[in-house]
Amino acid sequence: MVQIADITHTIQLAVAPVFLLTAIATLINVTNQRLGRIVDRRRVLYGRHSGLDDLGEDADELSSLHHRSHLIYGSMLCEVLSGLLVCLVVSCAFVGAIVEIEMVRTVALLFIFALLAMIVGLSLFLREVYLAVQSQGHRRP
Repeated sequence: MVQIADITHTIQLAVAPVFLLTAIATLINVTNQRLGRIVDRRRVLYGRHSGLDDLGEDADELSSLHHRSHLIYGSMLCEVLSGLLVCLVVSCAFVGAIVEIEMVRTVALLFIFALLAMIVGLSLFLREVYLAVQSQGHRRP
């Protein structure tokens, strides 16, 4: 029989992952804004030219923006995956408490995978920021 103390304890344990979800959502928002800026800049550059064959000096910047957009997309993908895994962590904790089955190993593995996905996402994000800073010196005013 599930005791209220068991559920209360599970709720207490779920608070930290919920704060992590808030941080993940904030990071997704930041990456989404960066992706939007990249897309806007690409539209400006394509708007300067009549066709894809006439890109001239903007070809290098478009190539860089294309690469950066892929990095941001990968970062966002990893961040969303991390968020989903954190949701599974919280869900498994509650299911384990209600059904009274041991899910410690499952919860721990899901949390480890969530953190690994976040590490990859942050690494991709850092690489994109690095490339953006490097390209500032090469851009025309």
